[in-house]
Amino acid sequence: MSIRILLVDDHQVVRDGLKGVIIHEKDLSIVAEASHGAEAVELAKKHRPDVVVMDIRMPRMDGLTALGHIKLDQPNLPILMLTGYENPTYMARAVALGACGYLLKSLSNREIVVAIRRSANGESIWKRDELRKVTGALSTPRISADVEVPLTHRESEVLRQLALGLTNKEIAQALKISYETVKEHVQHILRKVGVSDRTQAAVWAVRRGLV
Repeated sequence: MSIRILLVDDHQVVRDGLKGVIIHEKDLSIVAEASHGAEAVELAKKHRPDVVVMDIRMPRMDGLTALGHIKLDQPNLPILMLTGYENPTYMARAVALGACGYLLKSLSNREIVVAIRRSANGESIWKRDELRKVTGALSTPRISADVEVPLTHRESEVLRQLALGLTNKEIAQALKISYETVKEHVQHILRKVGVSDRTQAAVWAVRRGLV
């Protein structure tokens, strides 16, 4: 029986490239394709795939948010994040939300195929150095997620954007505020939440259900 894969990426050329590889593997098959996270959530429910291979930055719903939704319904479903961004915030959120691996699109086709097979067999694809990068972020912060933290409305908005992996410049553009204002909000957030960097703040926000 072949490993049934749900393929999720907003770029058709990426999906076509992966399909071109998978079609030659007798033990792998594409059961469905999605172009954004919301569609992935629905197709995962409908098709019950063996593995999900999913991009992170996508319209309508990003891959990490979709990861969280899918895991609520199918906690044992292996989900591989396949992205072009070697972003520690993304990695930390992926670990916290239960992804079985974090793959860069620069990997060879063979490495991606091997990762799909391993994840279908219940193996973790996380590398030791990747986990080492996010170990500090996943440790318990000084203030737990169930404690009410007095963030202002704007600080909460900045935290949500930060947890999505956006840089200060991107947050400033998204919220239409200055770069310096974003920097100030980020420092206030770190102090109030009791963490030392933005990756830890992102994990705290995920555990709090803010993203």
